[in-house]
Amino acid sequence: MSSRNLLSTIRKHCEPIIEQLGYELVDLEFIKESDGKYLRFYIWKPEGITIDDCQNVSEVIGDKLDEIDIIQESYYLEVSSPGLDRPLKTDKDLKRNLGKDIEVSLYKS
Repeated sequence: MSSRNLLSTIRKHCEPIIEQLGYELVDLEFIKESDGKYLRFYIWKPEGITIDDCQNVSEVIGDKLDEIDIIQESYYLEVSSPGLDRPLKTDKDLKRNLGKDIEVSLYKS
């Protein structure tokens, strides 16, 4: 399964659960780093994200990922807030930041 299809399937199964818990899934990535593969969920809520929020989502999502069992290799599951310096990736992200100062970087190809 391609990385794009894998992420799409994971999003389909996990995003409704994250929303039921009261969070928005801002981004999702499955990447290789020097010490292994990481499946990262970036969540958001208006009051901010706490460590307890990350733990709660991680436990519930971990159970769901075990149930659907579509990742055939070992990986680390991480749940965190997207951070202030992250790119705006969704329409919701952009709308939420209307009227706020943002930093824009342009690249010439």
